[in-house]
Amino acid sequence: MKNDFRARNHPAYWAFVVHRASGLLLTLFLPAHFWALGQAMGGEVQFDSFLRWTQEPFVKVAETGLVLMLAAHMAGGMRLLMLEFMAWRDWQKSLLAVAAGASLAAGLVFLLNVV
Repeated sequence: MKNDFRARNHPAYWAFVVHRASGLLLTLFLPAHFWALGQAMGGEVQFDSFLRWTQEPFVKVAETGLVLMLAAHMAGGMRLLMLEFMAWRDWQKSLLAVAAGASLAAGLVFLLNVV
């Protein structure tokens, strides 16, 4: 029982959880994205109304979360590719921190550019 807790407290486990959760959340976002694209087919007035709604602060925060999820999922995917094609080294543990920092930096840069 104690070893099970230690395995789940490892940085690699949390990298797995973030990668899996971001993938699932991005999958849930996809139908909303297609719906938003479909608004353009409803005519200019309907699409302009949709674009005005996207200027709301809540939508801007949601967009930042989306960019953060995309960056986290990409970083997790790169980590998996490295594990697949490279031999394991101790310094690769540090890559987890680099990937997390890069994901947060991408979200922060997007947020600062949006605001």
